[in-house]
Amino acid sequence: MFLSCGDSLFDLFAQDTDDVAEIRLAGRVGGSPLNVALGLARLGHPVGYFTKISRDLFGARIRAFMERESIDGRFLIPTDRNTTLAMVSLGDDGSPAYAFYIDGTADRSIETGEVPAELPESVRAIHLASYSTVTEPTASALARLARQEHERRFISYDPNVRASIEPDLDVWRAKVAELVPFAALVKASEEDLGLLYPGRSLDSVLDDWLAAGAGMAVLTLGERGAVARTSAGISASAEGRAVAVVDTVGAGDTFQAALLAGLAESRTLSREALHALDRDRLAALLELAVKAAAVTCSRRGADLPRRADLGLPPL
Repeated sequence: MFLSCGDSLFDLFAQDTDDVAEIRLAGRVGGSPLNVALGLARLGHPVGYFTKISRDLFGARIRAFMERESIDGRFLIPTDRNTTLAMVSLGDDGSPAYAFYIDGTADRSIETGEVPAELPESVRAIHLASYSTVTEPTASALARLARQEHERRFISYDPNVRASIEPDLDVWRAKVAELVPFAALVKASEEDLGLLYPGRSLDSVLDDWLAAGAGMAVLTLGERGAVARTSAGISASAEGRAVAVVDTVGAGDTFQAALLAGLAESRTLSREALHALDRDRLAALLELAVKAAAVTCSRRGADLPRRADLGLPPL
């Protein structure tokens, strides 16, 4: 089982209307690590979710969504705090911009004492991502979980920077430096690295993460595909796929989910196995993840692919 942790919210998309006194919104369950959980579940992998979830209307919908998508809810912590909301606007190229309503909300309120002291043996991998890793008290809770479990379980980490929530990029840089040594897999986007390390070469950042202890460092390049490097010094890349882009919401999370699924299915979900990967197998993993992300880009919102969408046989 995978265990994804942190953000759980509703993305709200404004719809066109001629009345300036009216706003019509279309909402969809979102949150980077929740999208990753969705992607893994749709690819046939057991996955649970750890967060604090509201009893409000949005929280009830999120819980029902998890049940529908076979995301295990046993790790959810109920609360009366409100659900985080994100207003999403789309650029001409389909890229999203977010404005968050997030003060005191459910997924930002996990206390360190609420971290499970023990996880079921079935949990093989833990995924952490985005604003929940930098906003307190949840950030300290998730860091505690990574510190507690990294020697026993595969840790996956995606900074997925949201500067509209935490504008102090030094906070993000400090958290990356704290979490990377615990992570077997670190994935970031070119946009993330441009924000965190302006003026630095992308290769040097990946090298630093590997030197800090990561087993694999991966960089997504949007329409240009992705590159990766392992602790053994093996590098590979995958070209982007031409697709009619509806929007790019959830594309990076789809990439992460497909990469994790590929690692599990190729029996490389460990630091030792990552170190032993050869270039061809690494490239194949990236190609699967790029293909999956392209499917999501062809759809409205974070509507992640199933196995049949990728031409994969049932597990």
